[in-house]
Amino acid sequence: MANQNDEKKPGENEKPVEEQAREQTGQRQVRLHVDEREMRTSYANAFRTNGSAEEVMLDFGLNTVVPSAQQKDQPEIVFKVNDRVILNYYSAKRLAITLSQLIRRHEEQFGELEMDVAKRRKNGL
Repeated sequence: MANQNDEKKPGENEKPVEEQAREQTGQRQVRLHVDEREMRTSYANAFRTNGSAEEVMLDFGLNTVVPSAQQKDQPEIVFKVNDRVILNYYSAKRLAITLSQLIRRHEEQFGELEMDVAKRRKNGL
C-alpha cells in the first residue's frame, strides 16, 4: 500500500529541457540560433484548446466583460481570440513539461498561485 508521502507531485519525474533536447537529437551536441527579428509579442488572459489526431490547437486572447444594456441582465464575457498556435503532440508535451517546471520554480520562490479568484480577493468582495 502506497504511503501519502510516496505520491509523486505533478512534474516530479519530468526531465530538464536540456536532457530532453539531447534525447531528441540522438545525444548529439546541437547549436541553436534564435532569430527574433520578426517576433511579435501579444498578451493573453485566456486560452482555449482543441485537438485532432495529429495536432493541438491553442487559441490565445482576451476575456473582457461587456456590461448588459439592462441592469437586471447578467454581464457577458467575450473571449476575443488574437492568436492561434498549432503544435504536434510531441511539441505540445514538451511545452506542458516546460510550463510545469517554470510554474513550479516560480511557486518555490514566491509562493503558491491561488487559482480560486474568490480566495485571492481581499475582504471577500
